[in-house]
Amino acid sequence: MNVFYEEDGSFKVGAVLADNNSSLQVEAPHGKRSKIKSNAVLLHFEQPSLPEFMPLANNVAEEIDTDFLWECSPQAEFSFEDLALEYFGARPRPVEAAGVLIRLHTSPVHFYKKGRGHYKAAPPESLKSALAAIEKRKLQAAELERLATQLASFTLPEEFRPHLQQLLYAPDKNTLIYKALEAARAATQMTVPRLLEKCGALPSAHDYHFDRFLFEFFPNGVAFPDFSEFRTKDSPESQVPDDLPLAEVGAFSIDDTTTTEIDDAFSVAALPAGGWRVGIHIAAPALGFSADSAIDAAARQRLSTVYMPGRKITMLPEHVVQPFSLTAGEVRPVLSLYLNVAADYSVLTSESRLEKVNIAANLRHDSLEALFNEASIANDEREYPFAGPLRVLWHLANRLEQDRGKSAVPQNSDYSFYVETDRISIVERRRGSPVDKVVAEMMIFANAEWGRQLAEHGIAAIYRAQGNGKVKMTTEPQPHQGLGVAQYVWASSPLRRYIDLINQRQLISWIAKTPVSYSNHSDELLTAMRDFDLTYAAYGDFQKTMERYWCLRWLLQENVESSIASVVRENLIKLAHVPLYVRAPSLPDLNPGTEVEVEVSQIDLFELTVSCRFVRKTTSGIPSPIT
Repeated sequence: MNVFYEEDGSFKVGAVLADNNSSLQVEAPHGKRSKIKSNAVLLHFEQPSLPEFMPLANNVAEEIDTDFLWECSPQAEFSFEDLALEYFGARPRPVEAAGVLIRLHTSPVHFYKKGRGHYKAAPPESLKSALAAIEKRKLQAAELERLATQLASFTLPEEFRPHLQQLLYAPDKNTLIYKALEAARAATQMTVPRLLEKCGALPSAHDYHFDRFLFEFFPNGVAFPDFSEFRTKDSPESQVPDDLPLAEVGAFSIDDTTTTEIDDAFSVAALPAGGWRVGIHIAAPALGFSADSAIDAAARQRLSTVYMPGRKITMLPEHVVQPFSLTAGEVRPVLSLYLNVAADYSVLTSESRLEKVNIAANLRHDSLEALFNEASIANDEREYPFAGPLRVLWHLANRLEQDRGKSAVPQNSDYSFYVETDRISIVERRRGSPVDKVVAEMMIFANAEWGRQLAEHGIAAIYRAQGNGKVKMTTEPQPHQGLGVAQYVWASSPLRRYIDLINQRQLISWIAKTPVSYSNHSDELLTAMRDFDLTYAAYGDFQKTMERYWCLRWLLQENVESSIASVVRENLIKLAHVPLYVRAPSLPDLNPGTEVEVEVSQIDLFELTVSCRFVRKTTSGIPSPIT
């Protein structure tokens, strides 16, 4: 005797070796013996033979029209044997009954299982919906295959164009186009950005990184709205103040060649009784539009100018920046801090003013540092513009640094990036030069002094504080240990940072004796501080990302295959001539600062990675064997 039975959701056959009433001992066609429950048995049969039964039953099942079988089924629950009798019109042979059961079991859309060997036909509406869903899935599968095939052959389907940024930066993994993209990525063994670039959807790796930033922070684009309420200085409805007193001095700025939002300038005038009157002049855009204006709202949304090599996204629109930027040859409204400086360069008194000042010159780092440096100062060279005022500022900066007990800037390198027609130049310059020290010390003094004045007069402001190595923003005046000052505000870059603009409004209210724009502990002030802190950090991270991109571009551009590098720690190195830090797993255990030669390869502009393989230690840039 043979039996046809169900076990673990599948059908099997076996020869009965022993019947123990509630269980059977059976032997499968391949010889394996098993113990099964008696109620698992669906059919007993003698013929056909055990090895032939399942192939014949499966053949019967394949020949059965499922739709016709459904039409033959009663509305009530039924057994497979009853339906087999109805379907064949006579008592079915065992393989025919098994074939019907197999077809019922493999057609869950048409038949619902109600127990071992028992089923119920799906209601017509349910069956219609289920079949429609199956057909939809088939069409989707075909569409997915079509899209994936096109992508894998590096052709971008038109359906992808409206969703490219979403697919790159915030994909919905449940969509058909994402699944097609993943299938193509797996088939080509390429990353998504590389695949889309190959399909012509990404112009460059630069656009990939830049657009990621825009997607998150500027989803509506970087264009400003039309500020119809703002008028330029050439309009009779100008909001740029023209009733301020004109300073008796001419001022000059010191900036990088790419700077267009010029926030600060300096002036130096000799005092009749000896010493000097030094002016620190800060652009005053807060005089041009109110805290509740649309322009301020736009600045509040952006919070800072975004910097990156070759381009920037300004906090304020150009037609608003231009009338306030301290451009050479123009008279500009400023917030000035005047210092009366003694012959020994100690600061005797200070005074803050709202005024206009004539901008005599915009000095630039690249040309100024060749003239104003340690050597020219030591040799008392004065054959260059503003040599006298710059020397006064230099000595004053040294005195201010000494009084703080801190160094204004670290003695290491800084880098300027210049992009022209997609070609990158990276200029290395030592930080802590006389030019850097003059600007840094003047700004530190102004921001600390204005912070002191705001605190003493009880006027709300946003301070930067540092304690235990941690920098934070706060509405309470607290020490900045890193700078060695009792309090410190940001107020010297109001064209580029929203916190500076807030603090400038408060300073103007104090000087002009007008109601303040922000009260102490106001929600607006606290919210702006919190948002700025997060956004400014994100902008900084983006700038680092783009600088890393351009460093890698420079390596490719200059065909750099090997480079001198210095060990930072463990396997982290810094390549020479560029601010690029890379992990070198093959680096041996060397002290920080050790110079090494590394082989450079496998630059990936999408992943922003480069492989550096240790070659040898070097001495003053000359390769030498490792010891």
